[in-house]
Amino acid sequence: MADHSSASSYNELQEIRKLLWGPYVKEDVFRRWAQGFYFSKDEPTALVQSEGGPCAVLAPVQAFILKSLLSESIGNNWREVDADKCNELLVQAVCDILTQSSRPQCVVANGEEPLENSSAELIETSAKRQKLEHEHFHAQLRLLSLERVQDVEAFYFERIETLRETFGVLLLLYSVISTKGVEQIRSEMNDPAEPLIDGTYGYGSQSLINLMLTGRAVGHVWDHDQDVGGLKLRGIDRQSEVGFLALLEHLRYCEVGSFLKNPKHPVWVMGSETHLTEKRLVSPETPSEVARRVFKSFDPEGNNFISAVLLQDVLRALELVSETEYVEIMTKKLDAENLGIILLNAFMEEFFPEEKQSTPDTFTLFHYNGLPRSCPDGRVMYQEGNAVLLECDMKCVLESNPMLTCLQTKWPNIEVQWLSNVTPSLN
Repeated sequence: MADHSSASSYNELQEIRKLLWGPYVKEDVFRRWAQGFYFSKDEPTALVQSEGGPCAVLAPVQAFILKSLLSESIGNNWREVDADKCNELLVQAVCDILTQSSRPQCVVANGEEPLENSSAELIETSAKRQKLEHEHFHAQLRLLSLERVQDVEAFYFERIETLRETFGVLLLLYSVISTKGVEQIRSEMNDPAEPLIDGTYGYGSQSLINLMLTGRAVGHVWDHDQDVGGLKLRGIDRQSEVGFLALLEHLRYCEVGSFLKNPKHPVWVMGSETHLTEKRLVSPETPSEVARRVFKSFDPEGNNFISAVLLQDVLRALELVSETEYVEIMTKKLDAENLGIILLNAFMEEFFPEEKQSTPDTFTLFHYNGLPRSCPDGRVMYQEGNAVLLECDMKCVLESNPMLTCLQTKWPNIEVQWLSNVTPSLN
């Protein structure tokens, strides 16, 4: 493990601090973020959030924990794991988030002699549970380097208290930023002058949420980049490991693209006006859903049609027949009126006539909210619901049911019956 020079470490940490908090750190906001990763006594794999604010880190970590649980095929006993397994899932989630960055893995460390024969950047603090003011906290940090993700895993397994103790959330956050690089993050943000953590209310920005979920600190959740009045606004550039849904989409305050709505694993972070929670179900993306996503990637304005000249590119991206002669025949068929456009519905009917959804008509989903005050009886547990996809769309924009409203941004015709007979809170 290689230690940075004190001068370069100090300068980098000062830049990270400014990127996160702005020109100064409000002590009350800092205290809300000063918590470790610890699990609910009522749900072994569910993280608990102490105060409002750090859900921008906790919710993505929880999503990657659930992703790992799904990938391991534990079966019906996935909710019954021991403490060692929980620590393993936590370390795996942290490493998954760090490896989304393009540079070597990073952590910030303090208080220990560096290990030998290493080369990524790690941030660690002393394991003592003591309340430090932010100046003291920042003064205790130092940067170390590791080369391989296996070294990062070993580092955390040997020092699991680094994540579990008072400043675990902040240490991971500084690690992600150090791994990605301050300048790279600023180049991806809409406004590099805006801090990633709001100085007044303490919530994480969309750029921070996207950084944790996808490894890119872009400020929007639509697919690809969009040109708005000559201004290039950056969005999500590829299918994500875990997804994101936004309550505000039904008001058209934002548009969540297909990459986040159809992640590789059926786990979504759900964003309300003030908080992030989690949803999990069981359904990988089907070929027809892949086709819709690829088609829409050539339709960044969301018109549900593309220029006819792009048909060959779409077919090639889907690895379908794309020879010029065949494309000319299909263009004439799909654009019979010679308007120069190909409609999404016509494309899907031609190439995927027996479209099947990945989600069955009925399925089970689980919702997670890490704030005890938002959970029944103050117990942080996964809330189980039985969902059904109705034959007709049921739009629900009632303020009394924001959960259903948010779910309907992906499944317009969904209805859910919660086993507890209480609709979980998004806030």
